[in-house]
Amino acid sequence: MNNSFLRVSIWVYLVIFFLYLLGPLVIMSVTAFNSSAFPRMTPWECLTFQWFGELFQDQRILNGIKNSLIIGAGTVVLSVAMGLAGALMLTQIWPKLRATYYTVIIAPILIPGVVLGISTLVFWDRINRVLGLGADSFLSNGIFLTVIGQSTFIASYCMLVLVARLQRYDIALTEAALDLGATHAQAFRKILLPFMRPAIASAAVLAFLASFENYNTTTFTFGEYPTLTIELAQKVRYGITPSISALAFIIVALTVFFALLNEAKLKRQELVAAARREATVEELAGKIKLPSFFAGNMAAVLVVVFAVATITVVGTATAYNPGQCIANIREQKQLEAEQRIQELRQQREERRQRRFEGVFDPDELRPGTEEKDTPDPAESNNSGFGNIFAPNTLGGDSEENSPDTETPPSNNGNSGGAFDPNSLNSE
Repeated sequence: MNNSFLRVSIWVYLVIFFLYLLGPLVIMSVTAFNSSAFPRMTPWECLTFQWFGELFQDQRILNGIKNSLIIGAGTVVLSVAMGLAGALMLTQIWPKLRATYYTVIIAPILIPGVVLGISTLVFWDRINRVLGLGADSFLSNGIFLTVIGQSTFIASYCMLVLVARLQRYDIALTEAALDLGATHAQAFRKILLPFMRPAIASAAVLAFLASFENYNTTTFTFGEYPTLTIELAQKVRYGITPSISALAFIIVALTVFFALLNEAKLKRQELVAAARREATVEELAGKIKLPSFFAGNMAAVLVVVFAVATITVVGTATAYNPGQCIANIREQKQLEAEQRIQELRQQREERRQRRFEGVFDPDELRPGTEEKDTPDPAESNNSGFGNIFAPNTLGGDSEENSPDTETPPSNNGNSGGAFDPNSLNSE
């Protein structure tokens, strides 16, 4: 019961681990085939290959890839050479100094890439000034500075790989070659170098990948030769398109292909070695019957399947035309946008009507509506002075205030008509 639970737990952990590790790459690869202008997996619109065409028409990306390949090749040569020299020195140095030497060699890995980039730029600029060279000398060239800056820490990675292989080397082989009259160069070239060849190949691949994806150090040293990572970082600032997803898909596909090819090669070597061990003396004297390339080699089968799938996808891309599908999607989006605009207008109208309800109703301000009954200010007698300030009381031509009228003066106010102009006339 415990063993079953342990196996299930391990499988669950592996599934979660690989989903976390490969999930973003899979999602980004799928977005390269969606017709959406922004990289997204859902909602799915149309199957398209246009982003691959736009990728190969982007001169900045192509120029960045070219610069990355040139810088990567230079970094591989310099880093592997320094790493091999450091590994050989580590195995032959005085044992009491190995710990100190190892710490010095590993130190560049622990230094931030920003510091390495700035220090490389400042150091070689000072050398350029001391030598009296111009600003366009090779010491100020972006490719030279980038190769030097990246090699300062990538060489440490290469040394670790080469040291691991060199620890399994039997120094007696070199001593025997020297006893038989070989020079040190011949012993190194014919005995040590073939033994170190697999580690050198691994270190070269590691150095190239580390150089290809490096950004922190390169951002200070590239000059006029931006690499692919620099171009991608600059594009992200202004918005990305699915052409970046197409580039990611190509990189992932190439990585998987070469990994399967290497696995198939290693498996083939194991099958051949096993066949030779099991062969009889007669078979060894003659021709050994080797197993088929695909027999027991699942990696080789996957390589063939991968190649067939790639050819199928390329053939489909040349014949498939998603124009009608994209046109339908655009029409549908336009209809949805218009419907959304109508809904927003209706909501705004409803909010406006609710805002002017009651005394602020705009209908109350329109002409032709019934006016509310308002009292006449001339007839109002709400003041405390009995309308003595009313304009009618001062009119000289009105019948009420004429001298022929025998109507007694009004005494409706509290002042008893004291301010009536008729009260001032002489009798």
